[in-house]
Amino acid sequence: MKSNKLYNILLSPVISEKSTLVGENHNQTIFKVHRDANKSQIKSAVELLFKVKVDSVQVLNSKGKKKRYGKTVGRRDHSKKAYICLADGEEINFGGGSA
Repeated sequence: MKSNKLYNILLSPVISEKSTLVGENHNQTIFKVHRDANKSQIKSAVELLFKVKVDSVQVLNSKGKKKRYGKTVGRRDHSKKAYICLADGEEINFGGGSA
């Protein structure tokens, strides 16, 4: 796949209490990804962008919640998350350099 399409697959890292625990205990990182992306595309994108070795990718699809705005019933967008398991000794650092 062309590298310019790989840049559009990863949308954002998921920063939460659960993602921090998973990262510390299982050497995994969680990303929000494009809904049409598959596991091999996600793996290629992470390896290209962060220069790390990826062991495995697990994908989680979640439905958008229904929300009401007065009489109008709407829905939030569906989303997709990817749990990226990194090889031993590999690490993705989202913070900048040390101060």
